[in-house]
Amino acid sequence: MIVHMLRFAFKEETTEEQKARVLTLMRRTASVESVSFATVGQSLADPADGFTHAYCVGIEDLAALERYMHDPVHLAGDPEIIPHLARIAIGPDLSDDMDSALADEIMAMHEKKAAQYPQWAAQLEPLLTLA
Repeated sequence: MIVHMLRFAFKEETTEEQKARVLTLMRRTASVESVSFATVGQSLADPADGFTHAYCVGIEDLAALERYMHDPVHLAGDPEIIPHLARIAIGPDLSDDMDSALADEIMAMHEKKAAQYPQWAAQLEPLLTLA
């Protein structure tokens, strides 16, 4: 199982209605067939970190992660979600798979997606903080 986590903060100008829409879109993405379990909501971490919300999905394995990353629902949601975010922290992710190469394999999948969808990568890159 791969557990993928995001912490994020909305832009100050994002309205409550827009925040609700973003969370709805995230919950829709978190419900695709390749996701085993998910939660989307408030971040309970230290508020000083500057993240107000969190997204967590459990994904069975690398094949399911590949499907998740390229699922049409996921791809359709990001262009509506990303413009409302001020910053995003990816991870720390975790897994019960003890393969020492797993993190590198996941990063390679992310880099491949970024190359395949350069506009998505360009929107996401300035917001990212890797945990």
